[in-house]
Amino acid sequence: MSVQSAAADVDVDLRQLFASLARNWLRILVVTLIVTGLAFAFASLATPHYKATTQLKIQLNESAYTRPAGTNEDDKPVLDAEGVATEVQVISSSDILNKVARDLNLGDKPEFNDALDMSPVSWLLVTAGLKSDPAEIPLDERVLQKMRDKLNVYGVEKTRAIAVEFSSENAELAAKIPNEIAKAYLAYQADAKTKSNAAATAFLGPEIDELQKQVRDAEAKVAAFRSAQSDLLMGGNNSVLATQQLSELSTELSHVRANRASAEATAERVRQALQAGGSLDAVPEVLSSDLIQRLRERQIELRTNIADLSTTLLDNHPRLRAMRSQLSDLDGQIRNEAQKVMRGLLTQAQTAQARENQLISDVNKLKAASSRAGEEQVQLDALQREANVRRQQLESYMASFREVSSRKNYLPVDASVFSEARVPSEPYFPKLVPIVGAAFVGSLLLMSIITLLQELFSGRAMRPAPGARYERIEQVAMPVASVPVVEPEPVAAKTGEAEERPADMEHELEPKAVPESAPAALEEAAAADAEPEPVRSSLGEIDVEKAAEKLIASGAARAIFVSPEGDEAAASAVLVAREVSDAGLRVLLLDLTASGAASRPMLDSGLFPGITNLLASEAQFSDVIHADLYSDCHVIPVGTADPVRAMRAADRLPIIMQSLTTAYDLVIVECGPADAHGIGRLVGDSTEVFLSMLQADDEVAQAAVKLIESGYPDLTLVTPIGHETPGNPVPGRRSAA
Repeated sequence: MSVQSAAADVDVDLRQLFASLARNWLRILVVTLIVTGLAFAFASLATPHYKATTQLKIQLNESAYTRPAGTNEDDKPVLDAEGVATEVQVISSSDILNKVARDLNLGDKPEFNDALDMSPVSWLLVTAGLKSDPAEIPLDERVLQKMRDKLNVYGVEKTRAIAVEFSSENAELAAKIPNEIAKAYLAYQADAKTKSNAAATAFLGPEIDELQKQVRDAEAKVAAFRSAQSDLLMGGNNSVLATQQLSELSTELSHVRANRASAEATAERVRQALQAGGSLDAVPEVLSSDLIQRLRERQIELRTNIADLSTTLLDNHPRLRAMRSQLSDLDGQIRNEAQKVMRGLLTQAQTAQARENQLISDVNKLKAASSRAGEEQVQLDALQREANVRRQQLESYMASFREVSSRKNYLPVDASVFSEARVPSEPYFPKLVPIVGAAFVGSLLLMSIITLLQELFSGRAMRPAPGARYERIEQVAMPVASVPVVEPEPVAAKTGEAEERPADMEHELEPKAVPESAPAALEEAAAADAEPEPVRSSLGEIDVEKAAEKLIASGAARAIFVSPEGDEAAASAVLVAREVSDAGLRVLLLDLTASGAASRPMLDSGLFPGITNLLASEAQFSDVIHADLYSDCHVIPVGTADPVRAMRAADRLPIIMQSLTTAYDLVIVECGPADAHGIGRLVGDSTEVFLSMLQADDEVAQAAVKLIESGYPDLTLVTPIGHETPGNPVPGRRSAA
């Protein structure tokens, strides 16, 4: 069959590639030595540069005895990374650098002034207009630019320290300049604090005088208001007297109203009792009268006597009649006394009403007085608040003024030098050994890379790739000499007999004996280059081309391949799939082997997502379908998901097969050493079942018989013998050749 190879036609010959280094060693060595010599000359002739560093510590230098009143150690501001970066900019500012340059007369040194001792080359370039004249730039700017080029001020990582690094051709200047910059920075900090202190003093003095005048005016207004409003008297609880009296009268008015209401209610109850002729014993105020209590006692006594005499005397006896008359008089007296009690309660209610009216009048007067007093109190409170605010501000300013005045002669700088620069003994540039060594290694490596690239691009390091593993190979049968060949009928043709006589079928499928002279005959035939004769085994299998023709002719939609002999026998499914694909059909191979024996040679890898990922819902169809690297066939590999998890969804295989059958003309499934039960989910309409074999042995025969007995009488045996097995041959396994 013909296969389109995706591999390259040529490979890189590593031996030839690296042999070019040995062939061109002289050129590489000469260029390397030249570059190394130039680096040595540069390092020897270059002007040495020295570098020194001064380190500053940024912190508050206040002591416990000079710290301003009202502050403690926790009140110190913490200088963060932004604060340190700000101080770095201050140190490298133009004012400090210009001051150091003037103090050290750097403008008189050629290192910092290009206009001094100008070289002839520079003079010619300036004359020709190819270079600007340094003398046209002001001296301060020239010196400042040179200082910035040689200066490096940076904050030390994870600290509040600042390093001032300076390089110079003069070792003494390299150490002196950073020290002078640090001193100028400390002087700048002290001067800034002095100016700030003086500005605070100049501000606080006039402000204090003005505040003192304002406090006096405010307190005078408070006193004048109090004297003018003499009726603004204060009572208890720091409240106005009118307000306090109003509160007391309101309380008394409530009591009077309660007493009046109680008296009126009691009088009403007594009136109702008298009018209804009911008993007065239920009215407490009536019973509390001493006279009524005595009358009640006399009434009880008469009733007792009447009851006693009634036992011995008749009802019309004069004594009984006299006692009953007295009893009637007592009832009238009790009602008269109850009426008097009622009239007393009414009088009491009238008195309470009069008192209530008087209290209401007094309360109304006190309300007006309290309202006026409240307004006056509000004005007085406002004046007092203003006076208090002025007084507090005055006291604060006076305290600050005293602090500023006391610190006039003591202003600690928030920085200190903890490491001064020292005169360096060795230059930091140039370093002879590192420069020469780096030039040697770099030039050697660069020349080696250039030589390899030249060899690679010239094509001399390329060699033809080995013959394509999947190119079209004519079928070559196994050469066997003097081997009697038995040509039994194909198994597929004996399906009817197999169903009736399975035992006879097993007997017919047993491999035939090969004479002992067969190996010798094979050797003789190979030695004489005899033309091999195509032979067939005793099981009546067909080759790959015949299997492909059968699938195309029958119009099958599915082809199930069972390989009882293991991974190498799975080559039949791959070869048949490619053969049918070359015929122009859309073919998909589904690899259901445990080791991926069918898909690995088609993809050159077993790390692609496949059917297990699809069953485990980790991928979609578009993710698991891959193109064969050596044909137009498509393949779904085993995949990378957990097989146990994937097999939990094995019921989805019929649905997946139906979807694939709809999308492709033919779906070939390699099942490995599966049985009839294992391929049950894969079989559908228009399905052909194949058994792949390498050699006729008992294992293949038994597998064929079991499949036929299990309901697959149209089983077809196919062998990959005569075709190159897909993929690299694995040592230790049987070869099909």
